Amino acid sequence: MQRDYATAAPARDEVDALPGATVVEFGTGWCGHCTAAQPLIASVFADHPGVRHLKIEDGPGRRLGRSYRIKLWPTLVFLRDGAEVARLVRPTDTASVGQAMSVIDPA
Repeated sequence: MQRDYATAAPARDEVDALPGATVVEFGTGWCGHCTAAQPLIASVFADHPGVRHLKIEDGPGRRLGRSYRIKLWPTLVFLRDGAEVARLVRPTDTASVGQAMSVIDPA
């Protein structure tokens, strides 16, 4: 699992074209909520190795985050073949992350 948020984000049309299961996580390395959520997210991803995970640094003027209307961090957008099927904002337990993950990867 990627530890840091990528500062370079793909274009929205590239994300929309991704096949299969993808989770786009928006946040920053200095965000306390993001740091607290990392063990929960990592735990769920350990059971879903086939799911693509994009960690994208967000902030003012970041186009990808704005296209998803991100307001709070971390926000996890769960995609199936580029279409959003679930979203979690500031997850606080593995159950909620696991439930959203099961929508895109019922492993």
